[in-house]
Amino acid sequence: MRTRVLYAVAWALAATAAIGVGVATVATVGDAVRGRGPLGSDVRQADRAADRAKQPARPDPSAAVVTRDISRDFGTFVVSCQGVYAIGVEARPARAGGWRMVRYEPGPDDDVEAVFRDRRQSVDVEVFCDDGHPTVAEIERSRLPDDD
Repeated sequence: MRTRVLYAVAWALAATAAIGVGVATVATVGDAVRGRGPLGSDVRQADRAADRAKQPARPDPSAAVVTRDISRDFGTFVVSCQGVYAIGVEARPARAGGWRMVRYEPGPDDDVEAVFRDRRQSVDVEVFCDDGHPTVAEIERSRLPDDD
């Protein structure tokens, strides 16, 4: 009987330790595990500093600026990275193809987003900065209901 109790206690301790290690690992690795890219500790430190100051996060003016145009059938989304912060410079829908812009979040933030739509679909483009370079996190296409 005593041996069973010891086994049960040992098992409970091992299970608790395994859960703790799993939670710590996911919290540490974070966005990289979810395929969002390594944001690094710099952005978390900058966000914490901004929270303390109760001001919106601002890019480091001394950081290099890297700009990229993401162009597809919907149009063009121009995004710059200044350090760890993404800045939506411009969103140009392909008007000749019937596209228009529905939503635009210029940042600066850890990611920026533009949503385009035509008669049949909407396209949500999300971009973040990976090592100071604009990187597409997701281009999500959604079919819109027919207008009957």
